[in-house]
Amino acid sequence: MRTRLLVSVGPVLLILHLLLNFFPSIKGVWSELYLYNAIALTAIAAVMNAPRVNDRFAQPLVAAAIGFWFTGSLISSISSYFLLNAPTQLLSNAAYLLFYPLAIVGLPRLLSPSRKFSTLEIFDASIVGLGLTTLGTTFFLKPVLPHFNGDLAQTFFAIIYPIADLIVFSLTLATILAQGLSRQGLVLAAGVLTFSITDFLYLGMHVNNTYIFGSLIDDGWLLGLLLIAISFYCMGSDSLDEKSTDPILITLSVFLSATLLALIALRPNYFPNFVLIPAIATLLLAFIRMTLALKAAKNIGHERILARTDELTGLPNRRRLISEIENFIEKDGSLLLLDLDGFKPVNDSHGHATGDKVLQQVAVRFSRSIPHSALLARLGGDEFGVLYEGSYESAMDVALALRATLSYPFKIDNESISIGVSIGVAANNGTSDLLRRADDAMYRAKREGLGVCRL
Repeated sequence: MRTRLLVSVGPVLLILHLLLNFFPSIKGVWSELYLYNAIALTAIAAVMNAPRVNDRFAQPLVAAAIGFWFTGSLISSISSYFLLNAPTQLLSNAAYLLFYPLAIVGLPRLLSPSRKFSTLEIFDASIVGLGLTTLGTTFFLKPVLPHFNGDLAQTFFAIIYPIADLIVFSLTLATILAQGLSRQGLVLAAGVLTFSITDFLYLGMHVNNTYIFGSLIDDGWLLGLLLIAISFYCMGSDSLDEKSTDPILITLSVFLSATLLALIALRPNYFPNFVLIPAIATLLLAFIRMTLALKAAKNIGHERILARTDELTGLPNRRRLISEIENFIEKDGSLLLLDLDGFKPVNDSHGHATGDKVLQQVAVRFSRSIPHSALLARLGGDEFGVLYEGSYESAMDVALALRATLSYPFKIDNESISIGVSIGVAANNGTSDLLRRADDAMYRAKREGLGVCRL
């Protein structure tokens, strides 16, 4: 009950302040200093008392961000009614500016407290944010510069606010797209968008000298802050799926930055020089992101190869063979399973190091005696498998050739080691028991000393 009341106080006070715009005669210090800033305080209190916020940094960061904005608003309001011997405009602008770094860190953490973003996702969000920043600085901020008559401080703050707004909104949007749509994400996006639009409207009015302190536009910032606070009480996304930023947004951001750089090269004085910073940064991040993506893809491919490769012999392993068998059902061919004879005494007499060398040389001999189209795999221990596509008669020829490769001894560390092999051959008949039938044939060949047995 207390929490619900706390959330509703801010909107009620905002509605009251909005209604006062229709009665300008009764507005004054009490409405524009006390009432106005009290609404910002309710937003801070609502954020700090929000339940079920899993991230322990989201609440203090966002509350501190709104707190800095409240400080800037309070200084600006006081200076509008009272004469102060202090650089109030510079102090209020500095306080307003401190809102952004805390919001940039805190708002995404609210949306995804339990999920760590990958490096690529961070780069994607940054590319989109800088791309939108490039667009804003090019088409919305160019008219600003001539109106400040060389005042560096005014020019800096006039430019930095909307750029920071674009970055905050872009990162929030990228986080929503990565995490999945939710009521919390939509309310938060509405709050950030309202706050940003108000900044742009203020900038336009300030440039044209039409802004009036205490006018209706001032309530836009409060509405944005209250929506951000309310988002702390909304349900977030329950999806655990890892979604990435839409590649179309990334492509458009890179294309926009590259196009602007080309236009700047063709017409050097048409766009302001500060557009170069976000444009070049966007392209730089895009190249770094591409490098990381290629490296990640290479690592994934390498890991997949290792997952299906026998470490000792370099041959495909059991997992790879079973995977190929699943695609072999409709083909005319056979599966050969091979089990070495007399290999255990080699390990017992000469040691496992010698046994490993024998297995490596066995793999080499087997590889040389089968057609290039056949798949040779080590299934584990001293067991091998061959997936052969061709007639049943030719499969028997391959089996006999494999057995013949072990008819002469191996030379390991100046010692002669002789082993044999028992081979089971099962023709593919379209059923799913190919591996079982080949295994039965191999054990029969080993048990009865047949050398090669077919089923």
